[in-house]
Amino acid sequence: MSPTYQLALQQLTDSALPTGAFAHSLGFESYIHRELVRDEITFGKWLGAFVGQQLVFSEGLAVRFLYEGVDVGLLDGVLSSQLLAREVREASLKMGGRLLEIGGEVFPSAELEEYRGLVRAGLASGHQPLAFGVIARSLGVPFEAALSAYLFATVTSLTQNAVRAIPLGQNAGQRVLRDAHDAVAAAIQDVAQLCWDDFGAVSPGLEISQMRHERQRARMFMS
Repeated sequence: MSPTYQLALQQLTDSALPTGAFAHSLGFESYIHRELVRDEITFGKWLGAFVGQQLVFSEGLAVRFLYEGVDVGLLDGVLSSQLLAREVREASLKMGGRLLEIGGEVFPSAELEEYRGLVRAGLASGHQPLAFGVIARSLGVPFEAALSAYLFATVTSLTQNAVRAIPLGQNAGQRVLRDAHDAVAAAIQDVAQLCWDDFGAVSPGLEISQMRHERQRARMFMS
């Protein structure tokens, strides 16, 4: 891997990048509320399901199609339609908006400016996986390296949030991350094999849980 884009990729996926990921559970807080996620083991099971569903069939495929040359405006509109849970859709836009802003200052490119222009004109919304994909591709990051980094960065932020919310010990969080390696590797293979008709085929149970979070009385997270 070229040191030039390797360092840029590490910066893009660093948990310290100020995108607001610390404020989002993307649905697992509803499982905590229902006591279905309550410890290291149950969170690990939820995380594996999340990776194999939402990250594969929605965000992962979005990154792949972007790399394959599908129009970013088209992908943006499809993602907005697919993300049925309002909080999760807004989370994608909030984190995507920050990533577009940061990318515009730190990793500017014509491709990124085009996507930002669509968002400013109201022709696109600015989803996180697309913002990441545009930046990564403009930096010359190969698709598989970009997808792997994006998936594991998401897994890391969710695990850090679970450490606070359940709560888990710091070492338990690291064990969860280590156990998630196989799920991420499998997700990369799955994304490569799926087709356009699979785009957005996320588990209804996950989506319902994400919707329930909106009306949950006590909440630590925005989604």
